[in-house]
Amino acid sequence: MSPSKLDSTDSFGHEEASVSCSKPENGCVDSLSIFHSEKAVEELLQQTPVAGMDEHLIEFSEALRTVAKALRRAAEGKASAQAEAAEWKWRYELERTRNIQMEQKARMAEQFSAEKNGDLDCERVKNSDNQSMLQNESNEHSETGCMKHGIWSHEVLRDRESDSNSNADRNKIMRKASFKLSWWCNGENGDQHKHDIVSFERGNITTAERSSKQISLKWESDPQTVLILTKPNSVSVRILCVQMVRWLRERKKLNVYVEPRVKVELLAESSNFSYVQTWKDDSEISHLHMKVDLVITLGGDGTVLWAASMFKGPVPPIVPFSLDSEHFKDCLDSVLRGPISITLRHRLLCRVVRDAAKNEYETEEPFLVLNEVTIDRGISSYLTNLECYCDNSFVTCVQGDGLILSTTSGSTAYSLAAGGSMVHPQVPGILFTPICPHSLSFRPLILPEHVTVRIMVPFNSRSPAWASFDGKDRKLLAAGDALLCSMAPWPVPTACQVDSTNDFLRSIHDGLHWNLRKTQSFDGPRDRDL
Repeated sequence: MSPSKLDSTDSFGHEEASVSCSKPENGCVDSLSIFHSEKAVEELLQQTPVAGMDEHLIEFSEALRTVAKALRRAAEGKASAQAEAAEWKWRYELERTRNIQMEQKARMAEQFSAEKNGDLDCERVKNSDNQSMLQNESNEHSETGCMKHGIWSHEVLRDRESDSNSNADRNKIMRKASFKLSWWCNGENGDQHKHDIVSFERGNITTAERSSKQISLKWESDPQTVLILTKPNSVSVRILCVQMVRWLRERKKLNVYVEPRVKVELLAESSNFSYVQTWKDDSEISHLHMKVDLVITLGGDGTVLWAASMFKGPVPPIVPFSLDSEHFKDCLDSVLRGPISITLRHRLLCRVVRDAAKNEYETEEPFLVLNEVTIDRGISSYLTNLECYCDNSFVTCVQGDGLILSTTSGSTAYSLAAGGSMVHPQVPGILFTPICPHSLSFRPLILPEHVTVRIMVPFNSRSPAWASFDGKDRKLLAAGDALLCSMAPWPVPTACQVDSTNDFLRSIHDGLHWNLRKTQSFDGPRDRDL
């Protein structure tokens, strides 16, 4: 082999040694050395072959080229792995630093709370200071270590800024979104006149007023005018009315309104009752609520219904008296002095929509119902066929004697007799009670107060239906007609003897004899002691 060949071979061998021996400080193979090795191999292969060159030298050169490529790929993979390891280490140190800082801030908050309550522990402060010093050292060490592993300076500054605003960020994340709840009405002409019943604070829903909360009425000024409504054709009521009118006028100096019929009876009793006022026609009744401060009824529940039906809008407070009210003076003294507990009895607003109407707001004169509205089959021998809707949702088809839509005040009347539930009068809702349904699974419902119930007579019904409002004012519902019922915006305030709950329970015990039975004898057989 010629000296030139030996020199070139020696030179290549030196380069190969440099590839295998040269290592950077971080343990990675120098990519520059690999590049020089490949270049030397290429130059060797490009040289003009010498005559008589051994064939084994060519094979050896090809093998060296393959080894050089493999070394280059290994170096690139190692460098990528080290970069990824450095990045994960930086993330670990950053997360560890944040966790330590959050723990330190939590300890500082606990120390501040302890100082405020006078329970600060000196040893705890000392330990905390030591931990803070260790924490600062750990932060400096972690920042230095991170810089060694390729974290740029602007990344460290960004992390510090985020740490300085960590409290604000946490408060922003923990703050709940605020919202507003309001009643939804179907169109501008919707009849659901509602008020806000809920309030919100930091995203928490709370009711503004409990619907079952006892309501108290307190006079801002003394009452001036009283309306007295009496049960007709009752001698005891007439005697009580004469005594009450005279006492209210002479002792309390109040203006007294009575019905025209009652004024005639009072004047027939004595001409001294000329100061009693009344009205002449129905147009004056519509403005009566603007004159009267208080309504007194002498009679039973029918008289209260009559009093409520007189007012087509707002209703003054009603004080009901039974037929045997002997101590009315003390009661009226308490009512006129105030405050008094009252029960807001909700009413239903009922409107009949004929089939020829263009829309559901083209209706006849509405009816205000304190107890219930009844849809029945009348004199027909066929079952009623009624389609019932709640707002725009189909409820059911009623086949039976009829249907009762009742207020909670009327839950102890016709609805109870038809199998409905007894409901406290201050619970806002609409009772949906079938009358003798031709189905074993047709159970009564209690719907919320804000819905509108629509009862329609379908065109395939065999007979029309009849609607009555508090037992009077019957209306014929032909095929295609509908009855709309919603909660009226004007309740009937009635004075309580004690409070609404006490009066309700007393009425179902005394009036309906609810759960009344003979008490089990105490001297009968008993369970033996074990």
